[in-house]
Amino acid sequence: MKRLPHPLSPESGVAPLENYVDPTFSATVIAWQKQHGRHALPWQNTRDAYLIWLSEIMLQQTQVAAVLAYYARFLTRFPTLRELAQAPVEDVMAQWSGLGYYTRARNLHKCAQRVLAEYDGVFPSDPALLAELPGIGRSTAAAISAFSSGTRAAIMDGNVKRVFARVFGIDAYPGEKRVEEAMWRRAEALLPETGIESYTQGLMDLGATLCTRSSPDCGRCPLQSRCVAWATGRTKELPVRKPKKTSPEKHAVMLVIVDQGQVLLQQRPGAGIWGGLLSLPELDGHVLADDAMPRLIDQPALLRAVAPFGEIETQELLLPIVHVFTHYKLHIVPCRITLSRHHQLVAEAGHVWLDGAKVADAPLPAPVKKLLLGLLGDARAAQRSMF
Repeated sequence: MKRLPHPLSPESGVAPLENYVDPTFSATVIAWQKQHGRHALPWQNTRDAYLIWLSEIMLQQTQVAAVLAYYARFLTRFPTLRELAQAPVEDVMAQWSGLGYYTRARNLHKCAQRVLAEYDGVFPSDPALLAELPGIGRSTAAAISAFSSGTRAAIMDGNVKRVFARVFGIDAYPGEKRVEEAMWRRAEALLPETGIESYTQGLMDLGATLCTRSSPDCGRCPLQSRCVAWATGRTKELPVRKPKKTSPEKHAVMLVIVDQGQVLLQQRPGAGIWGGLLSLPELDGHVLADDAMPRLIDQPALLRAVAPFGEIETQELLLPIVHVFTHYKLHIVPCRITLSRHHQLVAEAGHVWLDGAKVADAPLPAPVKKLLLGLLGDARAAQRSMF
């Protein structure tokens, strides 16, 4: 079989588009998908762009297994785009809580509002128009358009990059601009004339079920015979990993102020980490730290922070919690505080007292929700044992 040239070959820099054309590639993927691919996911077997769009946004950087339950609950609460667009953003964040990457939820809400206002609630079929909407990039736009309208458009998500890097032996980091551009050129050249839905799903399925990041199942892969990584024993090396950078360490002292079964929460700003979610008040914010050890709490600062809400009766430093973000590691030092006097009116804007029984359904970051459920659950259990 004639091997296609490397997209970054020194002879040509970036190979001409015609060098990438290979109809047998798409035919192999389509045939495999029809027989062995996934066909029963809840967002499949439909042309409803709303259902497809929602799944594509949820699946960004998130595994299918984690998305399934959220997808079902989200549609129960927002069965149509109009209901999503007209809902308060707080309701959207609450349904998204725990799924992570919360910018997706904010963009989801903005996108629904844009589609309702600009397209009368109907997603455009043109990938270029879709890509202009909040939270929809080039690859997601192509997937939505392909599945909802049969548009012939190329995708290039993480799964596809991994398949291409191995099959075509791309010996460079796929996130590098020049490499990514070459991969997009190849993806466009390999598009089939027909069967775009099966082809697009097939690439996704190959990356998700066979050509996985670790322990790829090469023996069942329909592309094994043409795979450069398999032929050269480099499946563990490809795709080339991103050059490592030392992740900064940050810390935050979070105040768990509890009183009569309620906990004090603060709404975070719309932008940034955990944007728009409720969280615990922070004494220091996310501050760069030299180590993971909790610092001594500045007592005057603590008193000033708590004063608008009541008078401190007890305070206790709890064991630190480590939460890893994409760009840094956060060491959370919880400080549990009980009040001797609870001010009925919250003096600071953006704060709310929440009943402990409602924590599970509140729009909270995952580590904060886990912390509160553990603390408040223990408190309720202890209270029950007294009777």
